[in-house]
Amino acid sequence: MVRCSLAQRFLRVRRRSEAGMTTAEYAVGTLAACAFAAVLLAVVRSGGVKSALASVITAALGVAG
Repeated sequence: MVRCSLAQRFLRVRRRSEAGMTTAEYAVGTLAACAFAAVLLAVVRSGGVKSALASVITAALGVAG
């Protein structure tokens, strides 16, 4: 009887601790995704990339027209 209740209690504590880790992992993943988006935005806004994208779009529209 005591063993059974201890096993159930252990399982409840273990599930709760894993739930907190999952939330922390989501928070770290979200933060990393936001940082990656900021870096990507900075790269796309740079002059060299802007001109390269503009030339690709102009070439694509020129071929299509």
